[in-house]
Amino acid sequence: MARKTVDRKELRKQAEAAEAAAPAEKKKKAKKKTPAKRKSRAKTAEPARKKLCWGVFSPSLKRVALFEFHEQDEALKKAEDLSKSGKSPHFVQRVKEEIVEE
Repeated sequence: MARKTVDRKELRKQAEAAEAAAPAEKKKKAKKKTPAKRKSRAKTAEPARKKLCWGVFSPSLKRVALFEFHEQDEALKKAEDLSKSGKSPHFVQRVKEEIVEE
């Protein structure tokens, strides 16, 4: 079986002839493209500032009282008093509260 050889020079001449015949069409298509829109660089919102406090909670996980972080002794005393007066024990847990700027 004889193989058919590809004449690369002939194919190149055909391609160049096709390019020469329609260069105006390609240029028109290139001019129609619009530049890509830039993405906005909007600032991301900063996370809210928080402070650490002590919360006194009932056994049903409802917050009964809230104390500043340096008032841990008062929070423990409040939990102890509530536990003595009621049947169920109250407990103290750290709570993060958002700082409200005025």
